[in-house]
Amino acid sequence: MSNSTQNFDAIVIGAGFSGLYMLKSLRDRLGLKVRVYEAGETVGGTWYWNRYPGARCDSDAYIYCFTWDKQMLQEWEWSERYPEQPEILRYLEHVAKRHDLKRDIKFNTRVTGAEFDESANLWRVHTDTGEDVTAQYLIAAVGSLSTTNMPQFKGLETFKGKWYHTSRFPHTGVDFTAKRVAVVGTGATAVQAIPEIAQQAKHLTVFQRTANYCVPARNGKVDPEISQARKADYDGIVQRIRDSFFGQEHYFIPKSALEATAEEREREFDRMWDSGGFAFWLANYQDMFFSQEANDLCADYIKRKIRATVKDPAVAEKLIPKGYAYGTKRQPLDTNYYETFNKDNVLLVDAATDGAIEEITETGIRAGGKDYPFDIIVFATGFDAMTGPLKALNLKGRGGRTLDEQWRDGPHTYLGISVAGFPNLFTITGPQSPSVLTNMPVAIEQHVEWVSECIDAMRKSGKSVIEAMPEAQEKWVAHVNEVVNMTLMTGANSWYMSANIPGKPRAFLPYLGPAGVGGYRKTCDEIAAKDYEGFVLA
Repeated sequence: MSNSTQNFDAIVIGAGFSGLYMLKSLRDRLGLKVRVYEAGETVGGTWYWNRYPGARCDSDAYIYCFTWDKQMLQEWEWSERYPEQPEILRYLEHVAKRHDLKRDIKFNTRVTGAEFDESANLWRVHTDTGEDVTAQYLIAAVGSLSTTNMPQFKGLETFKGKWYHTSRFPHTGVDFTAKRVAVVGTGATAVQAIPEIAQQAKHLTVFQRTANYCVPARNGKVDPEISQARKADYDGIVQRIRDSFFGQEHYFIPKSALEATAEEREREFDRMWDSGGFAFWLANYQDMFFSQEANDLCADYIKRKIRATVKDPAVAEKLIPKGYAYGTKRQPLDTNYYETFNKDNVLLVDAATDGAIEEITETGIRAGGKDYPFDIIVFATGFDAMTGPLKALNLKGRGGRTLDEQWRDGPHTYLGISVAGFPNLFTITGPQSPSVLTNMPVAIEQHVEWVSECIDAMRKSGKSVIEAMPEAQEKWVAHVNEVVNMTLMTGANSWYMSANIPGKPRAFLPYLGPAGVGGYRKTCDEIAAKDYEGFVLA
């Protein structure tokens, strides 16, 4: 432990997609002295931590990558439409090596706290390895889904078998051969993992609290001709995804589902279903998210697909979502998910019909008064999304105020990038920015570039402190809520709505702007052009 405090221009927390690009941008474009802290033993963020069976991206690989390295867009070859975790991690390792990023990253080091020193206008940052450093700028690149949600199940400590959370899977993997396995949860992660585990396990029991609307991924090799055409058109692709609603080449059908004839609708639904991926979610009729009647037509199509796929009508009924509109929760992409429930070695235990989990016992799980014996339990219970990773940093702003205090009734940010009372703090894809409602690399690049340009402008104009104005922040919070309240999104108990964490104030976490990430980009650029309207610069 050194006695002398090291000083940096910027400290970046996290070395996933966000942290790597932030480091590249500040160090190589602006010439700043930057230090990145990363809790993992190498780069990758999400793709370092999440190693559960079947873990893969669910945006098409040709747009799930950095667009700022034009040469690499041409050179890098993805093996599939939706590559698996090891391949994405290899890609990020390659980026780190190619741009010599690791020399400024401290691995196996967790930031345990930071406070803004008002007399010196600096952030004082502390780590679990005993380092104390200062920086003018503190940039949280901690990811939106990085703080594990592990519900407090009664009796877990008594379980004699092995248990794992999907986001902290052993790097050596887990052998499920000849084992009785439980998977708790049926969200996007579980939908990827369940079919894979079912192929190995002697017996798999899935504990479902809420049934999900799944649409097919249609993963596979990409036709080399399509791949070549994309490489030839990368400038056009980058422009389109940057201007788009969801950071993808998906566009709503510009009419109401109710205006289309039944035959026309069925044709469109079939087309989207067959093309796979997020088309059914993000390129459906434009009123799907606004009109319950239109939404019901889309939902009904998926329900028919479930009933046609799952052979046992009683099991199919349990897998039919109830009580919320289609598309208002995170869309899982499935590869043989529903087919898995046709296997003799797979059992579905539904909280509503079979009884909820009461406790974990020495030998397994008790649910609905019945004991189920297991050798291994896999918890696919998700994350304390968006606000969780930022609160975990123990940041203190002006007057020693914590984010916890500031966000008692939900997040309050300006643009999802800045928090009043926390000068020179930037949150990459923070709450109340498009983040998780877009293809993440597109949202990340927009934030990193905006923050870099902001810091560059400050340095050129001799300003050393930037801070969101409370009134601009509250106006933004009101706008975020006003937009989402026009949709069906608020009716679901989703992690978008903070509903997966007991006691977490109910609030919509991302930003569903009128024109998505493309419109949000324009808003941010306009604010910058007006000398950072809504911010105080000193």
